[in-house]
Amino acid sequence: MSVPVAEIVRSGFVEGHHHGSVVALGADGAVAWSVGDVTSQILPRSTNKPLQAVGMVGLGLDLPPRLLALAAASHSGEEIHLAGVREILGSAGLTEQALGNIPDLPLDPVVRDRWLREGREPSKLVQNCSGKHAAMLATCVVHDWQLSGYFEPDHPLQLHLQRRFEQLTGEPAVVAVDGCGAPLLSASLTGLARAFRTLALATEGPERRVADAIRDFPEYVSGTGRDEVRLLRALPGAIGKLGAEAVYAVALPDGRAVALKIEDGGDRARPVVMAEALRRLGVESAEVDAVGTHTLYGGGVPVGEIRATL
Repeated sequence: MSVPVAEIVRSGFVEGHHHGSVVALGADGAVAWSVGDVTSQILPRSTNKPLQAVGMVGLGLDLPPRLLALAAASHSGEEIHLAGVREILGSAGLTEQALGNIPDLPLDPVVRDRWLREGREPSKLVQNCSGKHAAMLATCVVHDWQLSGYFEPDHPLQLHLQRRFEQLTGEPAVVAVDGCGAPLLSASLTGLARAFRTLALATEGPERRVADAIRDFPEYVSGTGRDEVRLLRALPGAIGKLGAEAVYAVALPDGRAVALKIEDGGDRARPVVMAEALRRLGVESAEVDAVGTHTLYGGGVPVGEIRATL
């Protein structure tokens, strides 16, 4: 039920398409426009992390803003991220041995290549979800909950996070397993956009704390060289988060919001389609346009582009 949202153009020839679905909310919270299926449940993957962070703050997790941003992150594995995860764990009297996520290499290709050149091995600390897992552990310490199995769906922490997630999206969630091993909650693109809108408009409480952390420390939510951080810096007051399989949600401080999914998981189309969706919502920014540009090369020179077709 997805539709073409981007085309692959090489030497003036359209050689293929990325299909997907997009929903845009106006400042009043109503659906301004949509393409594809925006009401069926999807797995938003790491786009859920800011909403899970709201749940943890509501349970008493008290971190400075840069570390709270890291709790909502799919980080690149840069040194600022590794030091931040250690700091979250240390604040709860824990070490990285307590992490229950899988070992992995850094998410960012440039950081990953440097990591491998240095002969370093995959680790739980460098895996992109380690900030979320460290925050989950720290939240368990606040309540004296059992640390072993903290990421099991029936653990008190996860039951609370599911309830809070469902309140924010306004939808019942199906529970799956994310790539890092933590519970993964489903939502529709419309429910996801409305949840991000709630955070962006919040004036107090856990929602405001998480939104401000994302606004003030976008490099902790992603990485210093990622398209996410460049988009947020181009949109003062906005919040946003990507997820695996090319899911993306962005909310503006006036309540406008976009949520999208590229059906084939083609991450190259994700920022292109988001930039066009924001333009269609009335955002005029050369910086946003630049983030939404994906050039194709042939023989080392530009010969085409990924172009949104909304």
